[in-house]
Amino acid sequence: MKFRPLHDRVLVRRLESEDKTAGGIIIPDTAKEKPMEGEIVAVGPGAKNEQGVLSPLDVKPGDRVLFGKWSGTEVKVDGQELLIMKESDIMGVIEGAAKGKKAA
Repeated sequence: MKFRPLHDRVLVRRLESEDKTAGGIIIPDTAKEKPMEGEIVAVGPGAKNEQGVLSPLDVKPGDRVLFGKWSGTEVKVDGQELLIMKESDIMGVIEGAAKGKKAA
């Protein structure tokens, strides 16, 4: 199934958080916080301004982004847990990040 967000919404896949602290302590699943970093899966066409002109989004699929802890709505698409949020909920794009982390 393909999913395309509407207007200025984006579909985000959370990235897995680290299993260990910097000191080497293993963090159990029950104590982990949900990561606030994700990868853009799909984007909507953009929002229309008062004149009806469509302004495209600044993010694109594949971008790694940071978002607020309580941002977005959790949904399941093709068995994957994803987030739908407005572009304004995204705090920023991580430039030049290594794409080695697995998605949650």
